[in-house]
Amino acid sequence: MKNMDANLSLFGDAALLSNELICGVDEAGRGPLAGPVFAAAVILDPAKPIAGLRDSKKLSEAKRDELAVQIKQHAMAWAIAQCSEQEIDTLNILQATMLAMRRAVEGLKPQPTLALIDGNRCPVMPFRSEAIVKGDDKVEAISAASILAKTARDAALLELHRAYPQYAFDQHKGYPTALHLERLREHGVSPVHRKSYAPVRALIV
Repeated sequence: MKNMDANLSLFGDAALLSNELICGVDEAGRGPLAGPVFAAAVILDPAKPIAGLRDSKKLSEAKRDELAVQIKQHAMAWAIAQCSEQEIDTLNILQATMLAMRRAVEGLKPQPTLALIDGNRCPVMPFRSEAIVKGDDKVEAISAASILAKTARDAALLELHRAYPQYAFDQHKGYPTALHLERLREHGVSPVHRKSYAPVRALIV
């Protein structure tokens, strides 16, 4: 595994490069106090370019949703995976994130020969991987993965809101906002809260 911090936008222009089949990988949801952590992996199809791919955090919700549809329609392959709150509490968030990423990549058909991972760490996988700091704004395949991971997690938090409306997950998506902390203190810890996170752990008696 290697770490790469160069501008590798050329990888976004083609899934195939020097006989490599390249996927981009990113996660969503490491910071929240509740809900799973998600990861996605995408192999873009160079014959079907998608305009406007960039870091999902720099896109509006409407634009993310629009691009997610295009990615699913036009990518050569894509997969979304997650690790549950229980896995996060058992493994810790870093290891759970790595596991979600590995699950996403293993869900791709065809399987890539090279995985480009957003960040400075790579999950253990049976083929080559390269970590790219800020890769979600440098590599189109990673941008696409960040969009799929983010939209999938947001959809999951809306489902949690329907199950636990008292926490207002539809507004804060599980992040430790003032509203979330207020509702957490008022209603206590739910089954979908991450009990290893300090603000949640402090309320467990």
